[in-house]
Amino acid sequence: MTNNQSTLAAKMTQYRWVICAMLFFATTVNYLDRQVLSLTWDEFIKPEFHWNEYHYGLITSIFSIVYAVCMLFAGRFIDWMGTKKGYLWAIGVWSVGACLHALCGVATEAWVGLPSKEALIAVEAGSAMAATIAMVSMYFFIAARCILALGEAGNFPAAIKVTAEYFPKKDRAYATSIFNAGASIGALFAPLTIPLLAKAWGWETAFIVIGGLGFIWMGFWVFMYKKPSEHPSVNPAELEYIEQDKHEMVDGEAVDQEQANEKISFWKTFSFKQTWAFAFGKFMTDGVWWFFLFWTPSYLNTQFNIKMSEGLGVALIFTLYAITMLSIYGGKIPTIIINKTGLNPYAARMRAMLIFAFIPLLVLLAQPMGTISPWFPIILIGLGGAAHQSWSANIFSTVGDMFPKSAIATVTGIGGMAGGVGSMILQWFAGWLFVHADQTSMQFMGFVGKPAGYFVVFCICAVAYLVGWIVMKSLVPKYKPIVVE
Repeated sequence: MTNNQSTLAAKMTQYRWVICAMLFFATTVNYLDRQVLSLTWDEFIKPEFHWNEYHYGLITSIFSIVYAVCMLFAGRFIDWMGTKKGYLWAIGVWSVGACLHALCGVATEAWVGLPSKEALIAVEAGSAMAATIAMVSMYFFIAARCILALGEAGNFPAAIKVTAEYFPKKDRAYATSIFNAGASIGALFAPLTIPLLAKAWGWETAFIVIGGLGFIWMGFWVFMYKKPSEHPSVNPAELEYIEQDKHEMVDGEAVDQEQANEKISFWKTFSFKQTWAFAFGKFMTDGVWWFFLFWTPSYLNTQFNIKMSEGLGVALIFTLYAITMLSIYGGKIPTIIINKTGLNPYAARMRAMLIFAFIPLLVLLAQPMGTISPWFPIILIGLGGAAHQSWSANIFSTVGDMFPKSAIATVTGIGGMAGGVGSMILQWFAGWLFVHADQTSMQFMGFVGKPAGYFVVFCICAVAYLVGWIVMKSLVPKYKPIVVE
């Protein structure tokens, strides 16, 4: 480091990391809200409303497709509304949606004409009334889930746009991996809090308490966020560091990659291979993470009879998401590659993503190793989850590598939509497959019934990243940023 660089570092403020912390907490709340249903449905909601895996699978698949469609427009909304107001709207809507889940039981009781939760549970299993309760309650949960999806769709487009505003390209994957670790932290704390809340005060309380956290975050965001060039806590040295990519060299020519005031039309973004590469990578892999998120508690209950309100269930889920925290280091790998090899950000990111694409192959061993102990599949799924989060941090950063800031949220939304569609397909397929496997005693690789169904889905999850990487590399073989004419 030169004396000039040392002086710059000594004088530089670090407010960008405060903003990164805010993104981390928003993502933590996002995933806490998303986890409440998965941690309460099997033990608390299922017996009350007479659900099976089909009902839960349909709810999660519709959430995924609504989230996907909303992502398509959320990115454009964030670009139009601006980061500060857009983020406030997003988290406000999803917090309302999270709290509305608590009213689904009361609404179901009123609709079917029963006086209480106990009356719902007492209905004879398999009767026409039980089927009616299951369908009516499912529709109410779908409605609340759609509002949750509408708001949650804005989180990542807004967060990625903020990251591009506050960090130079070489640091974006690392910053993204830090705030994206909020997904793992949210999932980590969820089993420590949600089942206990549900057991002590009812599953409705869990939705209300967790949903209310978003309103607290909004109060801080109002006062803490401004653009770097306008923020009094960002001094000239830090601003200079943030804007170091303002003019970069590509193929020997200076390119103004950060054309903040230049616009790319919504439909124009679909004409770039870079958009399709990002979208396909998300389509192939987002559903894997959501499958781990939505189905692992049910998997432990189904295959090992381990409940989430019990100590062993809490310990297993806590361990799983503690392992996914390794993803923070995944965001640092491209920076290390850039510093050691001099590769451009995209090439370094793709090299790192190839490494991460091989790790989920370990999930192929989850079912065979599960015959020894439930700890083995949890550890393997955790490593697959860590690889996903590392992959996610880097694939998000490819958008900032390729597109000007004015289009980042839009393209992120398009990719998020593709990821949501992929997730919708996988969640629906999983729910259908588990019921089918149970009813037909399906056999696969020595496993019978639902365990066989889980093995099939684990195989799909294991190879998804390699397929995604190959297609991405084929579409965009080398670094080629979009330049607005």
